[in-house]
Order: sequence, then structure tokens, then C-alpha cells
Amino acid sequence: MTYILGISALYHDSAAALLRDGEIVAAAQEERFSRRKHDPGFPELAIEYVLQESGISLAEVDNVVFYDKPFLKFERLIETYIAVAPKGFNSFRMAMPVWLREKLFLKDLLAKQLRKMDPDFTVDKLLFAEHHVSHAASAFYPSPFEEAIVLTVDGVGEWATTTVGVGRGNELTMLKELHFPHSLGLLYSAFTYYTGFKVNSGEYKVMGLAPYGDPKYKDLILEHLVDLKEDGSFRLNQKYFNYTSGLTMTSKALEDLFGHPVRKPETDQLTQFHMDIAASVQAVTEEIMLRITRDLAREHGIRNLCMAGGVALNCVANGKILRDGAFDNLWVQPAAGDAGGALGAAYAAWHQELKKPRKVEQGDQMRGAYLGPKYEDGDIARELTEVGAKFTTYENGEMIGETAQALADGKAVGWFQGRMEFGPRALGARSILGDPRSESMQKTLNLKVKYRESFRPFAPSVLREDVAEWFELDGDSPYMLIVADVQDRIRRQMTDEENALFGIEKLNVKRSEIPAVTHVDYSARIQTVHEQTNPQYHALISRFKELTGCSLVVNTSFNVRGEPIVCTPTDAFRCFMGTDIEVLAIGNCLLRKEDQDPSLKENYETKYELD
Repeated sequence: MTYILGISALYHDSAAALLRDGEIVAAAQEERFSRRKHDPGFPELAIEYVLQESGISLAEVDNVVFYDKPFLKFERLIETYIAVAPKGFNSFRMAMPVWLREKLFLKDLLAKQLRKMDPDFTVDKLLFAEHHVSHAASAFYPSPFEEAIVLTVDGVGEWATTTVGVGRGNELTMLKELHFPHSLGLLYSAFTYYTGFKVNSGEYKVMGLAPYGDPKYKDLILEHLVDLKEDGSFRLNQKYFNYTSGLTMTSKALEDLFGHPVRKPETDQLTQFHMDIAASVQAVTEEIMLRITRDLAREHGIRNLCMAGGVALNCVANGKILRDGAFDNLWVQPAAGDAGGALGAAYAAWHQELKKPRKVEQGDQMRGAYLGPKYEDGDIARELTEVGAKFTTYENGEMIGETAQALADGKAVGWFQGRMEFGPRALGARSILGDPRSESMQKTLNLKVKYRESFRPFAPSVLREDVAEWFELDGDSPYMLIVADVQDRIRRQMTDEENALFGIEKLNVKRSEIPAVTHVDYSARIQTVHEQTNPQYHALISRFKELTGCSLVVNTSFNVRGEPIVCTPTDAFRCFMGTDIEVLAIGNCLLRKEDQDPSLKENYETKYELD
């Protein structure tokens, strides 16, 4: 057997992934074990986990592959600093010591870390894949397509910010790329910064805020900031940005153009202006992505599209690409960001370096993205007892029934079952669930459970066989990466008075029979639940459907704002006791809040640094 370990590390969202003869054994982000959100450190704990899952030691691994080429990235930094000099000295002064001490000599650093696990580890086992090759490999090789166009879009790798390739069988050929500083990911991050959210963390907040606004600044952005061509290629006017030479994303010129300063996080209120800006950059992003994908479909005549990179997590744009029809089929890597680069690096080594054949599977090779740790019922009970939890154990059918009834009664439920998800989304293994029919559920979960902004939307998890009954989608969306509208039959028409509302005032207006998952523009970020990949979750929703006639539930990640998604039973219990979650279903153990020792309650509202 051949084992290949992929690693992403030292920037953000470090992770490890392990292939055995080309098949995924396990993959996980370091943050889930270290409990540090977006942990950029060497993924020692994630590596330990994936090796343990396979039952091998590091000595038995044939190759370790890093998802980046540090010398190329260093070249880009040096050339950029020279190009903008004497501006950018402060940024140069801060970056260089880290590069000269660690990142430039990454091979030695990685070997040193790996020798802690295997004293005999040798550097000849180390391979390096280019950043966007890692993304592209993560998108194509596990996909269900024999042939596909592969599009990767993110902030920046070494030089590339957008790449296009063609995958056929086990071959992945990169055809063209767009280079730094012209980056759609950095454009979106600049507006994330401008609207007062955290870069590399808050971009999805901008996407969630956009439907409350009007894209009135779209033309202004395209006129001054983005020189956009018909094929989707573009150049960014660096006059309005500061990421090449400074310590901020935007410049004073951008503030002057829009007539507002950068919003101060947590202190300045979100206004209609910020919602309109969010709507505008989202509209520009969609325009760019649609031009790129239409041109690629025309040029190559291939009907399948695979995507990865941070921008591929923009599920609103993904939904529009799918509905546009330039491609018949779309598959997005669920861990599309840097964490997924670990998996892509391993795939690149297996298929491109070792020339191994590729097996195409119906669905895909990601196993629903359930690639993390699983805990047996006995271990769960022991761990819960050690932390002082009070629980009742049930047979599986009883557990499903009790949990479904709690949901039907309007309770917020923590759901911890099976293997943890790989990637940023909770997909019914480490989730907080609720009743989508409740008009107050979105606000309750945001403010009392998640301790986060009230506008943040929630996703529906819907039985795959019933998705078309509720949404204008009749296909798979297992990874919550497609947005579609709710069906007309369940929409509620707005009154003239309600239509006249602005911004966040729209939040509390019921828009459909499933208001907790229906956004203000009648859309929803859909997860289709498949019996083959998650039979337990499918059984729960099926039981909820028997009780209520509703074949979907509210699904949000099992964590609070700023906390990584829970990994262990202890993590789950602590989050349960630190929030207003009322019921916790963990393995075959059911916990009710009223049964717990009040002295075990924690203050989770301020426990984690806000993201």
C-alpha cells in the first residue's frame, strides 16, 4: 500500500489529509483539535489524527506533500516590494523576519516538525505542489467527472489568483492563469475589510449581508476599481487598494470614492450604505464569475465544471453559475479554501507525480466530507460522565424519535453524530438544528445560541428526494454550496408596507412557510441529505417529516462565533452548557438542559475572540 500525506500550513486554515492507494482515509483541520479558529500553525494534531485513523505511523508514509511552493511566493513578495518601493517598507519590515527565519526554509522547518513524530524522517520524502495546482487537484480528482474544466479562484497563491485547467482521467493540465495583484478574492476581501469584518474569515458575512442592500455601487466599482473584459479577465486599479504596500486592504482613495470611512468592527453600526456596498461587490463577483464560466464553456465545449479556492465558497455565485446553463454540471470541493489544499496536494502527488490511474465514482470520492474523527457510544458516555453531564441512553430508533420530537417542539438541538466534517460547513455531523417553520428560530439561534449578528442566514438540510418540493433545484447539493430560491407555492407575498422596509428591518418579515431558512430575497443555501452518506441524519429528518410534514431542518455549525466547530464530546458538552441549546443528541446519549448541574454553565458569549 502507498500512503501520501498532504499538508497545508503556516498561512491560515492548516490541515492534513491522508490517501491510501489514492483513496481518502481521513482529512481534518488543525483548528478542530487546537480550538484556535483558522489555526495557521503546523498541523501536528491533524496529522496525528489522520495517521491514527489509518492505523499507521509516519514512518509508513511514502510521501509528505506541502500545498505551496514557498520560493515562488517569496519571489512574488520581493518583486512586489521592489515594484512599490519606497512605499510598503513597514509591511516589508514585518514580513521579512518571518520569511527569513521560517518560511523561506520551509523544507527544513517541515522536516524538523515531522522528525518529532518520526526521528528517522528524511527530506527526500517531501514534495511541494503549487498552490493553485493543489486547489485544482482537490476540485477535479475527487469529482464525479471523467472530464471537466477546472477553475480555481482565491486571494493569491504564489503568483496566481485565478487558474483554468482541463482534467481528463488522471491528467490535469493547467492552461492559463491571472496573476497578483489582480485578484477577485482580494477584491472581495478588500470590501470585507471596508465593511468592518475580518479578512479571511468574514467574507461570508458580506455575502449574507448583500441581500439586504441594493447593488447601486456596482457600476462605480466596475468604472473605477475593476477593468473587466468580456472573457472575465480583469485588472484592479491599485490606487484604491493597499494590500501590495501597506498593512490594510484599502486606501484613502477608496474611502473618498464611496464617501465613507472604513467601518470600525464591533463599534460602528451596520447601515444601509454597508448593505448596499455588500450587494454591489457581490454583484461584481457574480458578473466576473459568469463571464469567466461562459467563456470557458464556449472555448472548450466541455459540459462539466469543477471549482475550488476561497471564492468557490461563494454559494450565491455558484447557484447563478449553475442556473446560467453554460455548464450542465457543477462540482465544488467542500473544503474549497486552504484546508482543502492539503487534500489536493496529496492527490496531485498520487496522480501527477506517481502517474497512478484515477477511479471515478458516482457522486464523488469525498464520502459526504465526513472524513474526521468518530466516537463510539461507550467512549462518548465515559467522556460525558467525566465532565459531569447528566444523560439518558437510547436505542437508535428511540434516539431519532426523541430528537425529532424536540425539534418539532421548537427546541434548539445540538447534533453530534458520526465522523466530523472536513471543510468550513457543518453537514449534519457537528450541527445545531432547529425547526424551519418557526418565525423566531433564526433570531434565537443567532443571538442566544451563536452569539453573532442577527442578519446571518441559516441553511436548510433537506431530504434529497424532496428538494424540488421546497426549492427551485432538482439536483444534488450535499455540501451546502448552492443557493436556490424557495418554490413559489410556499412563498408569502409581501404587503406594500413590508416591501417599503429597508435593510435589517426586512429580517423579521415572514417570507415563506419555512421562514427560518428563507433569506430576504427568497433564497436559501441548500444542503441535500443523502441516505447513502449520512443515514443517521437522513433518518432524523425523515422522522421530523413524519411528525410535521416538513422534510427539512435548520442546520448551522455546532459552535459559537469565533469558536471552531466542535470536535470531541467534551467540546460539544461545553458549548451546550455555554449557550441556549436545549437538547444535545450525541451518539446514543441524549442530554436535556434542565437536567444539568447549573454550576457547569460557562460564559461562551465572551469565551472566544470574535471572527
